[in-house]
Amino acid sequence: MFKYLLILIIKGSALAYPDQPVETTTLLNDYQEISVTIQTFDKGIKVKCFNSVLVDNDNIKWFLTEDGIVSFDGDKWLFHNKNKKIPKKDIQDIVLDNSPSGGGIWFASAGGAALASLPLNSKSAATLYNTGNAPLLSNNILAVATGKSPIRWFGTDKGISAFGNDKWLKNSYQRKYRERMFAEFPITSMATTPHGDSLYVGTDGAGVARVYRDNIDAVSGASEYAQWGPIDIPSDNVYSICITPDGTQWFGTDRGVARHIGQRTLSNWTVFNTGNGLVNDYVQAIAFDENGILWFGTKGGLCSFDGKVWKSYTANEGLSSNNILCVAIDKNNIVWCGTDNGVISFNNGLFTIYK
Repeated sequence: MFKYLLILIIKGSALAYPDQPVETTTLLNDYQEISVTIQTFDKGIKVKCFNSVLVDNDNIKWFLTEDGIVSFDGDKWLFHNKNKKIPKKDIQDIVLDNSPSGGGIWFASAGGAALASLPLNSKSAATLYNTGNAPLLSNNILAVATGKSPIRWFGTDKGISAFGNDKWLKNSYQRKYRERMFAEFPITSMATTPHGDSLYVGTDGAGVARVYRDNIDAVSGASEYAQWGPIDIPSDNVYSICITPDGTQWFGTDRGVARHIGQRTLSNWTVFNTGNGLVNDYVQAIAFDENGILWFGTKGGLCSFDGKVWKSYTANEGLSSNNILCVAIDKNNIVWCGTDNGVISFNNGLFTIYK
């Protein structure tokens, strides 16, 4: 672990919301200079908790908050609560539609999954999919995942549904994963392989379920990743998943993060925790940047890992909160984090705090 030398220079008062940015400077790990700027949200944005984040093709940042959907284009923060076709309450996930016919945002909610077109405004087209117009297993959509293939994956409280090439795929994974499993061990996170034909599903208590589209357009199941495997996963409570372009799988749990290389279930696992790099073992979000650096949002701060060196950033370095709920990387390789006390961005040693 690194030893920290902290030098703090404050311009103005950091205790109130300033009219002008408040800048602080710290010296991290004896060699890396960190600057912190605090900015206020635009008028009307009074939320604090930012649970989910995505970056669209125009580099606009979209956040799911306790009061609804908020976007930031680099200049203005906006609320999006006037489109009657998009759920207003119980939104549980937001995901960019990355499929070839994409160009919209998926909203997972307790009443179904809505796909809204971009740019998003009060008149944007949106379609709500639920059990009334689609063979979804349940209206309670907990997560959505898309990859480069046309398949869209929907995680519900009763299991996985999938749609691709203008048809819904049949479920044939019941021998591996019964409906009762997803009721007892809810889905917490999902991520596809780079192509998008296989899906990794994190659960609260049952490890990682794996499903894939088979040759007859059905959803089939593979062996789960769980402690009883036996495999080197630190916990069966999996709260974040990230699949890098080379197919390496990262699983964030409440006891550290597991890295799995390749497809052999029992081999090539490595566990990272506070004993060998992480700032906190409860890993809630994982993302990777264009340089191949992994970013981990934990309950105890933000971490980066370049494959050899770990770096940690916490409230000691000026963060508005150690509780990092979500992480995404934008088109300029800037790291964006949602917390329970505003938004944090990080760019070449500069933290910007929005609250």
